[in-house]
Amino acid sequence: MAAAEVGDDVLDRDPTMRELEERVAGLLGTEDALWTPSGSMGNVIALMSHLRRGDAFLAPAGAHVLDNELGTAAWLAGGMPRPLPHDAGPGRVSSDAVRRAAGTEGPYYTLRTTLLCLENTHNAGGGAVTAPDQHAAVVSAARRAALAVHLDGARLWHAAVALGVPPAALAVGVDTVQVCFSKGLGAPVGSAVAGTAAFVADARRLRKMLGGGVRQGGVVAAAALVALDRIDRLAEDHERALRLADGLRERGWQVQTPETNIVLVAVADLDGTVARMADAGVRVSRMAGRIRLVTHADLTDADITHALERIGPVEPALQPDVRMPAAPAPARPAGH
Repeated sequence: MAAAEVGDDVLDRDPTMRELEERVAGLLGTEDALWTPSGSMGNVIALMSHLRRGDAFLAPAGAHVLDNELGTAAWLAGGMPRPLPHDAGPGRVSSDAVRRAAGTEGPYYTLRTTLLCLENTHNAGGGAVTAPDQHAAVVSAARRAALAVHLDGARLWHAAVALGVPPAALAVGVDTVQVCFSKGLGAPVGSAVAGTAAFVADARRLRKMLGGGVRQGGVVAAAALVALDRIDRLAEDHERALRLADGLRERGWQVQTPETNIVLVAVADLDGTVARMADAGVRVSRMAGRIRLVTHADLTDADITHALERIGPVEPALQPDVRMPAAPAPARPAGH
């Protein structure tokens, strides 16, 4: 980062940032890409480009654009959100659900559904992965309904590693896609939003409008370039998440089988469990009404062992009344 070649990205572009954007576009199979300070900004830029006031957009229930971005999809992009149930597994929607929700154009005073937002992996779904064939079917249904498609791929790298496919295979057919450099890859800051060259030219204006233009951006772009060299090591996080989930299950906790690096635990008392684990020296968060644990690059195998020892067996008072079903494994392409 200290040695990065830098320029003014607001004026005549920063060379290191431009190198990063071109590399991202190549990885995703898009014409161009644009660095953004955060994934939330990347998402709202895409939605601002796609939506007009009076438009509605579809997204899987619990999607980040619905629940974790302070309503900017409606507030700044002007779109009315319409959540879709996970009828194809955790975090996943079916092509039939998209077709039904898109409907047909109604009278002039009704909302027009113009956009589908997908998320891969789905954070609140426990890092749930959508495989290429499932993705293609849903995107095809959106196209038949004349919907544009935006993919929140903040954790797309995790999905690609879990499935053993290139990231571009999980972005086929979408109009825009956002990816993050800090989710597991280790960069301190930054995301990118990608699509056609025309979209990126418009996105650069929107980024400036939102206060996301930077001067010597090569300093942070250099870190993101290093992060992209670390995609393959995400497999270690996935393996540790499975080990963590298995260890918790052995101790009586109700755990959703992780597909990537997010472990969700069903408990009867969220606040009490968070406090109990904090007292044991294990920091966790809440997600979708469950306890959320995430494995990442700063952890070792020994850390997983120590965490399990500190958490220990579940108390009967923390057991929920209804058992949480394990997530079905995503369909994997032949040869992986």
